[in-house]
Amino acid sequence: MRALIDRYIDAYNRIDIDAMLATMHSEVIFENYTAGVLSVRTVGIHELRHLAESSRQLFSTRHQTITTYAETAGVAYAQIHFQGTFAVDLPNGIRAGQSMALDGRSEYRERDGLLIYIADYSD
Repeated sequence: MRALIDRYIDAYNRIDIDAMLATMHSEVIFENYTAGVLSVRTVGIHELRHLAESSRQLFSTRHQTITTYAETAGVAYAQIHFQGTFAVDLPNGIRAGQSMALDGRSEYRERDGLLIYIADYSD
């Protein structure tokens, strides 16, 4: 599963939506949790494509790095370091060119050689 996750993260870092989705099962579920609260959930590759395309312009650069990795009972767990530079001004006061960095974790599950579940957690 690690090679599949590495392909997904490489495509994510390059903001290559087609390559990202090539690692996904058609029934993929994506969830994002912030401070323990579910903030985004998509079901199916079409919803995930819509989310990825609508947020594509948010960052001029973005980079996820796996800092630790483990697999248990068919579930992969990765500690992730994220760095990004905003491409646009946001209503909350963040300005284009501003950078951010955060640490979080991700959980992955696989079906038929593709990612069927991704959950991202950050504080």
